[in-house]
Amino acid sequence: MSEQLRQHTFVLYVEDQPGVLNRVASLFRRRAYNIESLAVGHTERPGVSRMTIVSLISEGAAQRVEANLYKLVNVLSVEDVTFIPNIARSLALIKVQLLEDSRRELLEIIGVFRARVVDLGPDSLISEITGTEDKIQALVEVLRPFGILEMVRTGQVAMSRGVKRLTNEDSRTRETLVLEQAASQSV
Repeated sequence: MSEQLRQHTFVLYVEDQPGVLNRVASLFRRRAYNIESLAVGHTERPGVSRMTIVSLISEGAAQRVEANLYKLVNVLSVEDVTFIPNIARSLALIKVQLLEDSRRELLEIIGVFRARVVDLGPDSLISEITGTEDKIQALVEVLRPFGILEMVRTGQVAMSRGVKRLTNEDSRTRETLVLEQAASQSV
């Protein structure tokens, strides 16, 4: 009997160094797990970046991935936020064909979804929407009959609710060392 697959969301804090993203992505590749979404960006701490990775895997595989991510040299901390209260958002830019008789209806639809128009040309409109994957997909489906000319979506970003408490002493020590190094380099 095989384990059921579900989307797992991992939040990683990593050293801001060349090659870290490649090593993390390679861990998923070597195990033949697809990355559904990947977002990387700077954090409030110099020298530390944050990755949010979403992958469709079983519970057992998620536990193995989390354990193996901890073993990577530049990984400071890992958290699977799948089963804890969290906030997750994505961003999409959607360019839609604009005909004179559809302008008003498109603007109303965009307003209903609390999206906003970021570019309005004579024959196209670009809307920006931020929200859950379901909300973005719902807008895409409503806009499809108008003629979607182009679309780009970011990877999902997620943050656990409440105050984060580090439980892994090893990652706390490594994180402290990296922060001290970054502080000494910026002086």
